[in-house]
Amino acid sequence: MSDVDCEFRPVRAEQRWQFEPCGDSCIVVVFATVFSAHANRRAVAFSATLHDLLARGLLSGVTDVIPAMVSVGVHYSPDVFATLYPELSPYDAVAHVLDNALAQQQNVPRVTPKRLEIPVCYEGDYAPDLLDIASACNMSPGEVIAAHSGQWVDVLMVGFAPGHPYIGMHPPALKLARRAVPRTLVKQGSVGLANCQSVIYPADLPGGWNIIGRTPLPMFTPANQPPCLLSGGDQVRFVPITAREFEQLAGATR
Repeated sequence: MSDVDCEFRPVRAEQRWQFEPCGDSCIVVVFATVFSAHANRRAVAFSATLHDLLARGLLSGVTDVIPAMVSVGVHYSPDVFATLYPELSPYDAVAHVLDNALAQQQNVPRVTPKRLEIPVCYEGDYAPDLLDIASACNMSPGEVIAAHSGQWVDVLMVGFAPGHPYIGMHPPALKLARRAVPRTLVKQGSVGLANCQSVIYPADLPGGWNIIGRTPLPMFTPANQPPCLLSGGDQVRFVPITAREFEQLAGATR
């Protein structure tokens, strides 16, 4: 879900959430039909609440929780819910449990987000699309870098590949489409830009985002706990570094 407007859309106070079935063992909690910062933060917060309940053994029958941009997928065991709530269908039972959890969450204050600075080299081969980005945005390369690195931005979700973050929203001046022809190989650590969002490639992957720079920080390390450097709800700020600094940091993280 990357092709979204740069502008945050307001959410009416009376809007709550809705449930949608996804197969016979998954329910999706939807907070909005279009992207908004408010809906994204609700999805992130609710996912964190469910993960906490799971860790404490308070969500019997729930097998996995998957946050997205403005929704949360909840996988469950129909047999367990049929046993726990014989008067309801498994789907209705899960919806009932989630509805109660959502209602209780309304009074919980928002947790202060984790912040992390991400060093990015915007030079030479590390930034193969910088000049094209500047031309498309009618800015100089320096202005593009300043706009991209000038503020803290939210990690909206992690998906597509393990450790692959979607980050935004950047200023409207950085609104541009993805490349017409995707690359078959994008180097690990490459920072892609499109539609006022950034992504960071956690491994060598194909991709169609405009590559504005590269970070030496690994996004996904299976041996770590947690294995992903970033999570939905975190905030990051991109910090420009030189090619020499990139090599030094890359050597330190190997």
